[in-house]
Amino acid sequence: MLEDWGGGISDEATLMIYLDANATTPMHPEVLEAMMPYLTEWFHNPSSPTLSGRRVRKAINRAREQVAGLLGAEPEQITFTGCGTESNNLALRAMVSELGGERVRMVTSQIEHPAILRPCEFLAGKGHDLTVCPVDESGYLDLHRFGQMLAGGSPGMASVMWANNETGAIQEIAKLVEMSQEAGWIFHTDAIQAAGKLPFSVKEIPVDFLSISGHKFYGPKGVGALYSRTGEISEALIMGGGQEGGARSGTEHVAGIVGMGKAAEMAGAALARGEHLRGAERRDTFVARLREEIGGVRLYSSAGDCLWNVVHFSVAGCHSAALRILLDDAGLVCSAGSACMTGSGKGSHVLEAMGIGKEEAAGSLRFSLSILNTAAELEAAVGLVKVAVAEVREGE
Repeated sequence: MLEDWGGGISDEATLMIYLDANATTPMHPEVLEAMMPYLTEWFHNPSSPTLSGRRVRKAINRAREQVAGLLGAEPEQITFTGCGTESNNLALRAMVSELGGERVRMVTSQIEHPAILRPCEFLAGKGHDLTVCPVDESGYLDLHRFGQMLAGGSPGMASVMWANNETGAIQEIAKLVEMSQEAGWIFHTDAIQAAGKLPFSVKEIPVDFLSISGHKFYGPKGVGALYSRTGEISEALIMGGGQEGGARSGTEHVAGIVGMGKAAEMAGAALARGEHLRGAERRDTFVARLREEIGGVRLYSSAGDCLWNVVHFSVAGCHSAALRILLDDAGLVCSAGSACMTGSGKGSHVLEAMGIGKEEAAGSLRFSLSILNTAAELEAAVGLVKVAVAEVREGE
């Protein structure tokens, strides 16, 4: 897998079967290559009026075009940030500001990432009205309840993730946007897991705001972006020198932005080639083999409207902590849900929202594939899981 890319990966890492791409993806060598000149030769400040500064600014503008291309947007609609979490926070604050800033009605879902839930709770603590929409047993938003939450009173703001990081469930964003527009609401989507994995265009699905993160599609960490339909952000999280149109002050992380742009360009090309469709075939074979070799497997990632790369399941009689230790020792990297919640001591709020009991949820594992995973790797992974399950069950 990783060794096929070559360059910069240790011998120890090449022994790894990496199935935790929703936590982070490895950076593509071509992305690193695109970044290197801006870490070495072209290190200049893009705000400088010098020839070198203008050249660096040109590289940022090019990256803005590349990111816009992935989303079907215009470059002036893209604001670079420090990460996806910042993009989410910036979007929520901007929407509150656009709605007047006083007792704003907010709707989100039970299964959002903490990067949406925590700032929504913070805003609710400041006097805004927060309503959380439930999901069904497969993790899909209750559209009827969502519509009820929009009705009556003054228009507000809604934020619903495009695809869930734990189960891969893809929400009906086009329908949610349509419902929001009819009610006069502003709509944001956290597309951090969807971007680069799903082909979509903001011209066809006219969200008002959309958040992405570079390291989820083979780009660098420490850089994200926020799409705004108007191209304007009414309230900044970070104030200072006025970079990024005043929406995000601070000297730009040029190399990271360039890397994200290159990764976005490559992700768009991969989608055009149908890599996500071939990945889905590998995922389906992997799931079938798990069920053939291991008894008591329950799948939480739907075979329908689901990200092609997510396999989230539990195994009867096995706790995920024990399985993960054994699998990690064997060189198989996976997670027990969201990487951001691992070690928190809390169960999965996503599975809880789907009606999964705590005991069963405690046995869940999330495998998230990348475009690099081969059929041979996935077959080897099935064997490692089978051995780990047997060992845990024998120890009970």
